[in-house]
Amino acid sequence: MRTDRSDRQIVLIPARRASTRLPDKPLAPIAGEPMIVHVWRRAIESGCGRVVVATDDDDVAGAIAERGGEAVLTGAHHASGSDRIFEALERLDPAGAFQVVVNLQGDLPTLDPALVRRLVLTLREGGCDIATLAAETVDEDEARDPNVVKIAAALAGPGSSARAHYFSRQAIPAGAGPLYHHIGIYAYHRAALARFVALPPSPLERRERLEQLRAIEAGMAIRVALVDTLPLGVDTPRDLERARRILGGDRAPAAKAAR
Repeated sequence: MRTDRSDRQIVLIPARRASTRLPDKPLAPIAGEPMIVHVWRRAIESGCGRVVVATDDDDVAGAIAERGGEAVLTGAHHASGSDRIFEALERLDPAGAFQVVVNLQGDLPTLDPALVRRLVLTLREGGCDIATLAAETVDEDEARDPNVVKIAAALAGPGSSARAHYFSRQAIPAGAGPLYHHIGIYAYHRAALARFVALPPSPLERRERLEQLRAIEAGMAIRVALVDTLPLGVDTPRDLERARRILGGDRAPAAKAAR
């Protein structure tokens, strides 16, 4: 099923080849295909509109083109995926036909396509500039891990959404109750993305090393939806091996990551 008004939506997948922890990450083979190809396929399966990989590398672009997909080459200077997808958007759609823009990270090969649909629906519910997702943190290791970003939001339970008040690498908020693990994919209204990338890095963004705090400090509203599927983000060789175990064949379906 396609998301309503999918002709006005675009999914952009930023893919930077350079990676200090996992060299050539987008091209890392998983079940016989480069990782970026798995992510591109999950985005196509979501039915959320046109899907384009935005990359600074000819080999990454070629891997998508060889499989009938669309890729656009961007500059190598971008500090973030948000900057990269904005350049791609302006080049692909200068007339402004696409008014909902999904920023889907290129290192999520086990992504459930339903998450992309939920993300877009959350944005379209209104009352926000940006939408994102979270899953409940399930163990103390996640809560203490600074690589797991947490969200402070008054979520009412599965399927609910609420305004995100803060993001941190620390366990927030304090006190008894659930903690929420941020899933780093976003949907933007086009005007919000343009505003966001034009802002300078903010003090809290620099302190926490989390660019979404730039939007919050600028008064932009981020709405987060609670989901029960946590995709595996591939950042290290260990993560890559986990992805290979989950996606056991060339045509393996998207899977829920082991929690």
